[in-house]
Amino acid sequence: MFSRYKKPTTPAPAPAAPTMAPAAQVQAPPASTPVAAPPPRAQVQRRPDLPGAPAQAVAADKEKKRKERLSDLKVQLHKRLLDDLNLSALEHATEAELRAEISAIASEALGEMSVVLNKDERAVLNQDLYDEVMGLGPLEPLLKDETVNDILVNGPQQIFVERSGKLELTSITFKDERHLLRIIDKIVSAVGRRVDESNPYVDARLSDGSRFNAMVPPVAVDGSLVSIRKFKKEKLAIDDLVRFGAFTDEMAAYLQAAVATRLNVIVSGGTGSGKTTTLNALSSFIANDERILTIEDTAELQLQQTHVGRMESRPANVEGKGAVTQRDCLRNALRMRPDRIIVGETRGEEVIDMLQAMNTGHDGSMTTIHANSARDGISRLENMVAMAGIEMPIKAVRSQIASAVNLIVQASRLQDGSRRMVSITEVTGMEGEVISMQEIFRYERLGLAGDGKIIGRFTATGIRSHYADRFRQWGYDLPAAIYEPAL
Repeated sequence: MFSRYKKPTTPAPAPAAPTMAPAAQVQAPPASTPVAAPPPRAQVQRRPDLPGAPAQAVAADKEKKRKERLSDLKVQLHKRLLDDLNLSALEHATEAELRAEISAIASEALGEMSVVLNKDERAVLNQDLYDEVMGLGPLEPLLKDETVNDILVNGPQQIFVERSGKLELTSITFKDERHLLRIIDKIVSAVGRRVDESNPYVDARLSDGSRFNAMVPPVAVDGSLVSIRKFKKEKLAIDDLVRFGAFTDEMAAYLQAAVATRLNVIVSGGTGSGKTTTLNALSSFIANDERILTIEDTAELQLQQTHVGRMESRPANVEGKGAVTQRDCLRNALRMRPDRIIVGETRGEEVIDMLQAMNTGHDGSMTTIHANSARDGISRLENMVAMAGIEMPIKAVRSQIASAVNLIVQASRLQDGSRRMVSITEVTGMEGEVISMQEIFRYERLGLAGDGKIIGRFTATGIRSHYADRFRQWGYDLPAAIYEPAL
């Protein structure tokens, strides 16, 4: 009987019959003569890739073929849908009506192709077709998954996600490179941008606010590369971050005083360390009667005040014209009577205007930068000023930075995937040609638990804040105990 879990085995060829004398000539040995025992039969070790493979391998092969079959069907049915659906009417159709129409067209097409699917396969196929028509195809389930923070596509056959700071490979794939390129084009064309061989990379924003970046061949060698940083719908407040263990109540009290008394703050950290989340949370300490202007390449900030003006830069069009940079936005923002200016990320020549804004009456401004420590953050600001083409003596550049920046908050993603505010450092002025700084709080790593989780604690350094008098004058009289180091 044929088994669905096991490949059919090929019978081994029968051994050749030995040449024997006629039966009459065979002499039986005397009874007293011992008969030698036949040699033991050799045990043939079967390789796992030969017909005697385990049932699991056969089942996996059948599952792979089933997925390939459904994928081919989906491609054919998607073409049929594009021919049969009235695309102009989709805008007015409800989701239920659209799903019913897709199901009807798919059933008719499957009948014409004499393809029989079970109930589960048909449900999966209809959902995939709906995602292809109205969503982003294979990416749609990942966008709906609340546990996924980042979606990373390395070509059509490899899609990773990040959950809780850890990367994992998914079983989701695209049909081929053309399928992936079609989804990329669907995303970027919706926001008036393009990506092709002449313009092989693009930044965009999905309809839900998620940040999207793509790079296509020939620059992407093994297939298009896509990165999606998902937009968090919930607005995390300081209390939420304290509850998650990102920092302590004492650090939160200090940060509240720093933001409320209009210190200029830079949030520093690596990619995925939580800089934007920290910036959003810090903004909750800004009063509602202040006018805030935000400037970003891709709008991600979720400020919780009522008086917020949001600006987003724009790349050049097909003719290479019409670009609006962050620096253009920042220069214009200075003419719009802002109380505070928040730049989503400073990484280029806009640093000049940002430092000048912080130095010329726009106290309480904030931005983020990519750096591994507070001291590295200062060096990065110096490098950005140099790259902007401004020829200034290094002492003058450092003096400008020292008078503009008051506080550097360092965020980090640790090796176990957790995100921590690992340092809060004040910029206190200049000592000769060196910018002087003092660390107020830090995160100390104490060891590693058996499950790979990092053991550590937050502690004050024992240094009193350089801005303690300013805090007191603004009504934030922090107790001296918050500056005492942990025992």
